[in-house]
Amino acid sequence: MNDLRMRTKPERIVVPEDVERLATAAVDVAFEVHSELGPGLLETAYETCFSYELQLRGIEHQRQLAVPLHYKDKVTEAGFRADIVIGGQLLIELKAVEELAPVHKAQVVTYLKLLRLPLGLLINFNEVLIKNGTHRVLNFPKKTALQYPGF
Repeated sequence: MNDLRMRTKPERIVVPEDVERLATAAVDVAFEVHSELGPGLLETAYETCFSYELQLRGIEHQRQLAVPLHYKDKVTEAGFRADIVIGGQLLIELKAVEELAPVHKAQVVTYLKLLRLPLGLLINFNEVLIKNGTHRVLNFPKKTALQYPGF
């Protein structure tokens, strides 16, 4: 009976150190861009400046990276585009909206899964303080029925 009430500790996701360093650099870049521009511009303006700031810092990245969709035996580029991927390891999804919606986080989670990346940053530049618009999103490994006792 006690076994039923016992809860297991949630699995801890460890992000590789090199990805954490990229995330720290990306947050610094977001702060710099937001300090220069402030809120109120279009997303494309922030993306252009974010990319330029990465370039100034010598950080390898790709803009508007096609996100392939794998369905059974077919791979297609269905029009999904990741705003920025840094070092082939970190997804950056930029927004300039009044308020982030659940669909924005869902988009990041989907892109992380499709690109098989461990971490993404969802950054909304339409905030007075950029720290309030910066969110970490982890790619949790897919659980199988074998990993859940009782199935």
